[in-house]
Amino acid sequence: MTETAAPHSVVVERDIAQPPEKIWRALTQPHLIAEWLMQNDFVAEKNHRFTLGGDWGSVDCQVLRLEPHTSLSYSWAAFGLESIVTWTLTPTANGTHLRMEQAGFKPEQGQFYAGAAQSWPGFVTALEGLLARLD
Repeated sequence: MTETAAPHSVVVERDIAQPPEKIWRALTQPHLIAEWLMQNDFVAEKNHRFTLGGDWGSVDCQVLRLEPHTSLSYSWAAFGLESIVTWTLTPTANGTHLRMEQAGFKPEQGQFYAGAAQSWPGFVTALEGLLARLD
């Protein structure tokens, strides 16, 4: 497990003993996204606009790139933060290397950066828990 924080991006990487196809399902099916991240109206289509919502408010997003079982990228806009979240799935001998990066924090957005650096490891842990329960 590796969690790093560069000045303008948050990166979480994990080796997961699950195939990329299974992780892809959890990253792209709305009812599964709701279990580990937030309520949403996600559709796995390029340029689709969707919203992620929590008790604190919502995030406006747009699908930027989809490469099934390999890469998913979407914009993440909330409260003045304009960033990009990218998920990369790389097959390994024991499953998948998952890499999540949220990039685009401006130097003056330290509070957003700190919140993301604190939140994403927990979201990825919740994703791993969901994957362990999925068939």
